[in-house]
Amino acid sequence: MNDEILLSLNDVKKYYDVSRGIFGRKHKLKAVDGVSFDVKRGEVFGIVGESGCGKSTLGRMICKLESTTKGEIFLDGENIVEMSEREMLKIRKKVQMIFQDPYTSLNPRMSVNDIVGEPIIVHGLAANRTERNQQVLNYLKDVGLASYHANRYPHEFSGGQRQRIGIARSLVVRPELIVADEPVSALDVSIQSQVLNLLNSIKREYELTFVFISHNLTVVEFFSDRIGVMYLGNMMEVASKDALYQNPLHPYTKALMAAIPVMHPRERRKRLLLEGNIPSAVDPPSGCKFHTRCPQCMDKCKTEIPAKSIISDDQYVYCHLYN
Repeated sequence: MNDEILLSLNDVKKYYDVSRGIFGRKHKLKAVDGVSFDVKRGEVFGIVGESGCGKSTLGRMICKLESTTKGEIFLDGENIVEMSEREMLKIRKKVQMIFQDPYTSLNPRMSVNDIVGEPIIVHGLAANRTERNQQVLNYLKDVGLASYHANRYPHEFSGGQRQRIGIARSLVVRPELIVADEPVSALDVSIQSQVLNLLNSIKREYELTFVFISHNLTVVEFFSDRIGVMYLGNMMEVASKDALYQNPLHPYTKALMAAIPVMHPRERRKRLLLEGNIPSAVDPPSGCKFHTRCPQCMDKCKTEIPAKSIISDDQYVYCHLYN
């Protein structure tokens, strides 16, 4: 990993029009509401948060599978927000996505050879069918599948094997960045570690950069170098793995850390119970969005959006406690 910035997000927002009430009045659902961060070439940037916080939407925006309402997303110095689909064709070789559900992300009517080989055809990466088929076999081998699997169909595989097929498909264009959206959450616990070890292996072999999205703090700790904590469409805290797990600063991060199960029966961890429910993204609270559940809420938290507070070279937080 070096200091070169591969991915940079600047005040990125994604709003959806939704109807509410008897008369169907239009409202804005603020799925992502002003997120900024950088990802260095060669690192794994983890994004963690509760379901509905906007992390998956953010991942899809990075791959331009979702349009951006406002903001800038720079990949290797180019702003992909303003690009047309034709201009994105060359960019899609640089960024690929591994999807959460291995059962719905593969076309059931296509063989594994066709699924993995399709990006090779689209981007013209093989001179002929023989060369393409050989490339497919090579990538299947890299993800732990056998050559005879190429002629089978998705329904003939387990969940872990299907996810390996999805990983192979993402690798064939030799991307620089992979966005992995909950890549192990749909798998049995016994299979999750195998897939995570595979991702670690291909990261080193292919010299990849990852944006790794998950709600599981243990999985994120295992795989990530730096971690961003999201809540209701906003980034609460960004820190290196060591800084975040040893010294979480934001009250929301502390609550998440306190909820991690303790493995040893003699260990004790103080639980931080958050009162109330997560507010609606259609009508989010003013000021700091977390103030309705924060045990350290102050008056200005209810009215003022917290600024970015840089604590150290590898940790910053959006919280009035540190302004």
